[in-house]
Amino acid sequence: MYFADSYASWQKGAVENTNKLIRQYIHKQANFDDFTDKKIAMIQKKINRRARQKLNFQTPKCEFYKRII
Repeated sequence: MYFADSYASWQKGAVENTNKLIRQYIHKQANFDDFTDKKIAMIQKKINRRARQKLNFQTPKCEFYKRII
């Protein structure tokens, strides 16, 4: 397990990158009451199907299935 210091975003680059991806769909001022389960699932699918440099340009979904099989 890895613990990063508070307010030290440079220590957790992958998390910060994922937050940036989420912000493309959900803005900071967004009211979560306006999001349905279906809308959240659609955002999850889009993010999980996006290739990542850290994964050698594979998708998180692809990497997940490679590791469980």
